[in-house]
Amino acid sequence: MIDENLLIEIVTEELPPLSQKQLGESFGKYIFEGLTNHKLITTSEFQVYSSPRRLGVKITKVLSEAKTEKKLIKLMPKKIGFDLNENPQQALIKKLESIGNKESSLSEIITKEDTLYIEKNIVGKKLYEIIESLILDSLIKLPIKKVMTYQLSDGWETVNFVRPAKNLVILYGNKLINATVLGIKSTRTSIGHRFESKNNTIELHHADDYESKLLKEGNVIASFEKRKNFIQKAINIATQSLKKNVLAICDDDLIEEVTALVEMPNILIGEFESKYLDVPQECLILTMKSNQKYFPIIDSDNKLTNQFLIVSNLTPVNPKLIIEGNEKVIRPRLADAEFFFKQDKKSTLIEMSHKLDKIIYHNKLGSQSDRAKRVARIHEYIYKEQAIGDFKDFDRIALLAKADLVSLMVGEFPELQGIMGRYYALNSNENKSIADAIEDHYKPKFSGDTLPRSILGVSFALADKFETLISLFSINEKPTGVKDPFGLRRNAIGIIRLIAENNLSLNVKELIEKFMPKTSAEKVDDLKKFIDERLVNYLKDKNYRSQEIDAVMSFSPAHLHNIVEKIEAIRIFSSLDESQELAAANKRVSNILKKYEVTNNTEVIPSLLKEPQELELYKSLNKQMPIIKKYLKENNYVEALKGLVDLKTPIDNFFNEVMVNDKQIDIKNNRHNLLIKLHEILNCVADISKVSNS
Repeated sequence: MIDENLLIEIVTEELPPLSQKQLGESFGKYIFEGLTNHKLITTSEFQVYSSPRRLGVKITKVLSEAKTEKKLIKLMPKKIGFDLNENPQQALIKKLESIGNKESSLSEIITKEDTLYIEKNIVGKKLYEIIESLILDSLIKLPIKKVMTYQLSDGWETVNFVRPAKNLVILYGNKLINATVLGIKSTRTSIGHRFESKNNTIELHHADDYESKLLKEGNVIASFEKRKNFIQKAINIATQSLKKNVLAICDDDLIEEVTALVEMPNILIGEFESKYLDVPQECLILTMKSNQKYFPIIDSDNKLTNQFLIVSNLTPVNPKLIIEGNEKVIRPRLADAEFFFKQDKKSTLIEMSHKLDKIIYHNKLGSQSDRAKRVARIHEYIYKEQAIGDFKDFDRIALLAKADLVSLMVGEFPELQGIMGRYYALNSNENKSIADAIEDHYKPKFSGDTLPRSILGVSFALADKFETLISLFSINEKPTGVKDPFGLRRNAIGIIRLIAENNLSLNVKELIEKFMPKTSAEKVDDLKKFIDERLVNYLKDKNYRSQEIDAVMSFSPAHLHNIVEKIEAIRIFSSLDESQELAAANKRVSNILKKYEVTNNTEVIPSLLKEPQELELYKSLNKQMPIIKKYLKENNYVEALKGLVDLKTPIDNFFNEVMVNDKQIDIKNNRHNLLIKLHEILNCVADISKVSNS
C-alpha cells in the first residue's frame, strides 16, 4: 500500500465566469469528500484549480488502496435467526449469503442483547476502481444552473455538462489512471492557453508538475486565488506607473469576474476623451465596470479621470492594438451615456414626474404615481411624529424622487435610480437638501451601505421602505424560502438601521396599523413579526447572545431605537449576584399569571393585604416604581434594572410565606393583582426570566 499525490483536471470550453470559482471549489470539495468516505485520505490538504477552461484538484497523500477493516455487522434478532432448539432459520442463512458468507460461518455469530452479529473483514477499495465513478458523482453534484446537452464526436452518445469537455487528466504520482468521464479518456497531457501556450499539449510526468508546467509551458495560472492576487498586484503597479496620485476602483465582485475571464492576466491602460467627464461619473463608472469589465481610475479627490485599466488575456510584444481596440469599444458606451444625460436634462424633474401615472408599480397596487402618494402620507406621519422640522412638501418630494424612473439614463442603468434623480433635481434648480434626500431615500441599499446624510433623507427613506413592506404584505407578496423578488428583507433591515442608528422613537406597530389597508388588517401582525425576525438577525450580527436577544424580543417591542441599549443593560444585569434569583422569580410570577384571568380592575387594595410579607412587597413596589420609571424616562436602562435588586428580599419573603391562591376569592384576586404589578416592574426593560440558568 502506497500514498501519492492525486491530480484530476477537466479541460472544457469556456466556463460561465460568474460561477467558475464556485464550480472549482465544489469540484475539489466533492472529490476530497468522496476519497475520505472510501478511507483513501491520510491528510486534509488539497489544492483547487479553476480557470476559464479548466476545473482541477490536487490532493496530497492519497492511498492506492484502503485498509481492510473488521466490522461488526448486525444480522437480526436472535428469536428470528434461531428456533427454540437453537437451530438456524432460513432467514438467517439467506442473510449470511447476502453479505457473502456461507452457512459454515454460523459458528462465528455473536449474540449481544438478543441480537445476532457477525464480524466480517471489509476489504478496502482500490483507488483505480472507484476514481471514475467518484469523478462522475462529483460532477453531478456541481451547482450548475443550466446544463448543456451535446453529442460526442461519434455522433451518437449524448453528454450533459456545464460546457463541452475536451480533455481529462488523472495522475496518481507519476502514474496515469485510466478512466472515461464525459466521453473523454484520461491522458497525461493537458492543454495550455488558447493563444499563447508554447506547445499544443503539455505532458505531465507527475501530479506535482501540474501547476508549474502549466505556467511555464502553457502560460496559464491555474489557481483562481493566485490569478486573483496577480491581478490585484498588477493593478497597483499599473496605477503607480501613472505617476499621479490616482487609484483604481477595485471592488471584489469585479476582480473575481475578470479573474474568471483570463488565464494569464495582462494589465493595460486605456484612455477616453476628457469631454465625457461632463457626464455624471457614476454613469461612466457603471458602464465601464458592468459592460466592459474595466477598472475606472479616480484621483485623490475621488473624481473620475479619463483613464481606465484593462485586464487582457493576451500579452503581445506591442499591446497598442489591444488598447486601441478597447478604447474604440468604450467610446460608443460613453457617447450613449452622454446622449442620455443631455436628453434627460431637457426636461425638469417635475415634468418627468407627470409620466409616473403611466408606469405600473404593481398590477394590484397601481402606478408609481399612486405609490408616491402613499409614500408621501407615511413620510408626513413620520416627520410630524418625530417633530423633525417645518418641511411641508411631502407630495412634491415623493413625486420628484420617483421621476428619474422615466429618464433615459435610468432606463439604461436601473442601478442609478436616485443618483440620477439628485443630478436632475439640481439641474431643475431644486434645493440641495431636496436633491440629497432624493438620492438618499433608497439608502441603505445593501449591507454596510451608508445612511442618508440628513434627517429629511432618513424620514423619507423610512417612508419609502415602510410603503414597500405594507403595500406588498397587504397583497400577500411576502418572501417565501430564499426567494425575495421585491427585496423585502433588505427593506426591513434598512428600517431597523435607520431607526436604531438615528435613535428615532418611532412606534413601528402603530405606523403599520395606521397605513395597512383595512381590508388587510390581519397582515399587521405578520409584518411586525417579519420585522422582528430581521431585528433578531441584526442583533445576532452584532454578536449578542441568544438569551440576551430573547429577553428584549419577548414582548415584540414596538420601539426599535433603544434595543441595543436594552441588551447592553441586560448584559450588565446578568453579571449581578441577584440576577439569577430575580430571573427565576420573574419566571415563577409569569407561570402563575398564565393561569389567572386578568380583569379590568387590577388595582391592589391595601386593606386586603393580610400577611406582613405581602404588605412588605406592596410597599417596596410603591417605593421602587417611581425610581425605576424615572430611569426609564431617561433611557438609563442599567440603573432601572439595578433598581430591581432592592425587591429581591421582599419577593423571597412573599413566596416563602404567602399562599397566593387563598380560599377567600377577594384576597386571592388581590394577590394576583399584586403579582401583576410585580410582573410589570420586573419586565420594565426586558423579560429578565430569559437570562435565568434554570
